[in-house]
Amino acid sequence: MVVQKTPQEIELMARAGAILAAVHEVLRDAVRPGMTTADLDAVATAEIAARGGEPGFLGTYDYPAATCISVNDEIVHGIPSATRRLRAGDVVSVDCGVRWAGYHSDAACTWVVGGRDHADERTLTLIDAAYEALRRGIVALRPGNRLGDVSYAIGAVAEQHGLGVVAEHDGHTIGGHGIGRELHEDPQVLGRGRPGRGMRLRPGLVFAIEPMFVLGAPAWRTDPDGWTMRSRDGSLAAHWEHTVAITPAGPRVLTARPGERGSLGEPALAAR
Repeated sequence: MVVQKTPQEIELMARAGAILAAVHEVLRDAVRPGMTTADLDAVATAEIAARGGEPGFLGTYDYPAATCISVNDEIVHGIPSATRRLRAGDVVSVDCGVRWAGYHSDAACTWVVGGRDHADERTLTLIDAAYEALRRGIVALRPGNRLGDVSYAIGAVAEQHGLGVVAEHDGHTIGGHGIGRELHEDPQVLGRGRPGRGMRLRPGLVFAIEPMFVLGAPAWRTDPDGWTMRSRDGSLAAHWEHTVAITPAGPRVLTARPGERGSLGEPALAAR
């Protein structure tokens, strides 16, 4: 069931989003060689608590941590580990959620450990294209558009750069989603689709938009832990995500970090 939010509910979600944006700023600065993914999860847990929020992921579907931290060929849902130590040049995606006053926010960022100077041109293209796809997907979240317009906008960026879009494989789908009182609500928002198709977008709908791109084929496999999804061919992956509300004026990015905020109709998503 698709749940339309009231303006008051969107304000509660905006508070959860502001907490998450601040947490991601801390995490970005914490990512460095020698850190374990469990260390980063502990940082996120402490920062969420310090701001009065609750970890949105912890315990949801029995997930054991506050973050999903996926490294290199891991696409999403990597479980933080005290034995997974980051090295310069690793591509790390940190997905995190915050619950505040019963409402969720969800956002993800992808960084190069040690800085972008440690990555080659193709890796940077992967990361930047996934971010551009996030921006274009957000811009398409306007009243009167259809959900397929959002999926098409995301997938078109991958096609432009010759990248794989993680969306459908072996009878399974993964992508963005509705969000509100539940972390995952209807509908699903795939990373590729046909324009002019799907449900009509209207004010009050809130989505987590999350492109997941890979350098190679978009097929994936799930590790024995039951969570970690990785590219089947071992190619690098990148994942960006924001929680976005549709207003009468256009999209409002509830998890925008400093440097990303713009008008409601023109989310300024240039700074990372």
